[in-house]
Amino acid sequence: MTDTGRPHIPVLLDAVIEAVRPAPGQRVVDATFGAGGYSRAFLEAGAEVIALDRDPTVEPHAEALRQAFPDRFRLIRSAFSELADVLDGEARVDAVVFDIGVSSMQLDQAERGFSFMKDGPLDMRMSREGQSAADIVNSWDHGPLAHIFKLYGDERQSGRIATAILRRRVERPFERTLDLAEVVEAALGGRRGAPTHPATRVFQALRIAVNDELGELARGLEGAEAVLPEGGRLAVVTFHSLEDRMVKSFLTERTGNAPGGSRHAPQKVEPRVPSFTLQFKGSVDAGEAELAANPRARSARLRAAVRTAAPAWGRLAA
Repeated sequence: MTDTGRPHIPVLLDAVIEAVRPAPGQRVVDATFGAGGYSRAFLEAGAEVIALDRDPTVEPHAEALRQAFPDRFRLIRSAFSELADVLDGEARVDAVVFDIGVSSMQLDQAERGFSFMKDGPLDMRMSREGQSAADIVNSWDHGPLAHIFKLYGDERQSGRIATAILRRRVERPFERTLDLAEVVEAALGGRRGAPTHPATRVFQALRIAVNDELGELARGLEGAEAVLPEGGRLAVVTFHSLEDRMVKSFLTERTGNAPGGSRHAPQKVEPRVPSFTLQFKGSVDAGEAELAANPRARSARLRAAVRTAAPAWGRLAA
């Protein structure tokens, strides 16, 4: 377990601070608390922090911040998809921050089943509720398994892996992370010098499916739009291309930059008033110094925007 006495330095911290601009008198929502790295930085800048996290194992990190900042920090045990509901009735919120993806703290805990680098139960649930990764690989049919491996993991051999899983589970169900990793590796013909383990994409896909991560993100973005007032700031760090595309699509739509009609297919409805303006074009990625210190930052991207006075749009467009 991570040492709670040692500050956790999250990815793209300087860029997030610049985007959020925490200061005394401001209230920041850290929607994905984790080990508390962002929350600590906001608190040290003088801001008040309301943190959200559905993972019960974050409690020691939260207690450390309660002790250090008793009047300005509190943790709400909730998924960030419920952000608008849990903050209903709260005073002004000046910023909402998301750090999307599994934390190194969770990967380091073998008993959580997120990683095949350490043997543990095939679980992967953030909140200990709902179906586990073992439930999925032991009960889903070939088509749905192959679909999530392809969609969420970008696994080109998804069908072959699903076939291998179904064949093996007839003999005995999957219960351990290394067991599944070995079956996937065998299905793909071994590593053959590959820089990453053959099971990487399958484990990623299962984690996303188990925790409904894309659905959570869609609802979380809508919640942030609902609670932020004019001038409020939104900052989102992603580690997966699917999640980054979802954030990009959300901001493209909400800033009024989505493609409109043409002379061949004219727009039939009046365009909606943008609910956000971009803080910067595109995304901010980690620099060379951060990459050298933290390889996990390699795939990290930050997108940020500022809330306008327009009403929230509500549900994401289909």
